[in-house]
Amino acid sequence: MAVVKALEQLAQQGKIKEKVYGKQKIYFPDQDGFGIVSDLELKGLDNEISELSCKVQTLQQNCHHMESELKELKNSMTTPEMVKEIEELQKDCANYKEKLERIKSAANHVSPEEKEKVYSERKLYCREWQRRKRMATELFDAILEGYPKSKKQFYEEVGIETDEDLNVTLPNV
Repeated sequence: MAVVKALEQLAQQGKIKEKVYGKQKIYFPDQDGFGIVSDLELKGLDNEISELSCKVQTLQQNCHHMESELKELKNSMTTPEMVKEIEELQKDCANYKEKLERIKSAANHVSPEEKEKVYSERKLYCREWQRRKRMATELFDAILEGYPKSKKQFYEEVGIETDEDLNVTLPNV
């Protein structure tokens, strides 16, 4: 009720307008009090809006740039963390240098000639292994031509163990 009385009082003072539709009343501001705005004033207001919009856009871009810079700085190491990391890396470096010196000063180096000799012997032994395996396979195949049982049964009776049974693979030469 207090609102209705206040609205009626403002209408009597001429500050707002009142329209009656049957039992209902509608109150609205008096638009004549605002005055008429010229086209020149409207253009000035439009220009001001444009300028302020540009300023807002520039400030938003600056804000975005600063936020990304802040995020980058937060993700980077602090000075004490960097000092600690440098100390750890220097310790690791010193350990590796010491290990390298021990390796260089070791008396049990293998000369390139010895290394080549070992590789050539390995190659020779692998070829011999292949040759002997081939000979044994050919011999067993010849025996199995006249043998009445299967190859597996023959190997079991004779007691032959193949490389495959022992999961041994012939190295590549």
